Amino acid sequence: MDFSELISKRYSVRSYLPKAVEDEKLTQVLESMRLAPTAKNLQPFRIIIIHTAGKEEQLKKIYRPDWFVSAPLVICVCAVIDEAWVRRDGKCYVDVDVAIAVDHMTLMAANLGLGTCWIANFDLEAAREFLGTPESVIPLIFSPLGYPADEPKPKQRKPLSDLVRYEHW
Repeated sequence: MDFSELISKRYSVRSYLPKAVEDEKLTQVLESMRLAPTAKNLQPFRIIIIHTAGKEEQLKKIYRPDWFVSAPLVICVCAVIDEAWVRRDGKCYVDVDVAIAVDHMTLMAANLGLGTCWIANFDLEAAREFLGTPESVIPLIFSPLGYPADEPKPKQRKPLSDLVRYEHW
C-alpha cells in the first residue's frame, strides 16, 4: 500500500488475535524505530519487548484493560533523559524523540498487517517496578503489538481549516 493509504488505514487496535508476531516482522518494526529521526540523532530511548504470556497479571497492574494483554507482545519505549538533546532555553526533546520513534513503529506495524495502540495513561510506578528501570530512565509509551482481531472505526479528526494557519496565528 502507498504511504497515504497506510496513514489513513492505521488505527488504534484494541483487540488482538492470539497469533505470534514473526521475528522478521518484529525486527522490521524495531528497525523502523531505530531509523526514526531524533534531535541531533542522539536516540535517547530504549525499547523493551515484553512477551505477554504468563505476565498478564503483572502487566494489568500497569494498565488494566484486558485487551492490553491480549496481544502476544507489549512494547515499552523508555526515555533516557541523560542522553536527550536540550534546547538553549531548557526544553528537553526526549518526548518528541520518543513520539517520532513510536509513530514509526505504528506505521511499520500497520504496513506489516500488525496492530498497535499508544498508551500513555498507565501506572508509572507499577511500570518502573515491573521493568526495573533506573531513575534516569522513564517508561513513556506502551503499546501492544499483534494481529488485529477488530476492524477500524471511522476516524474523528478536525478539519484542516481548524488546524492550519498561514503566515501568523
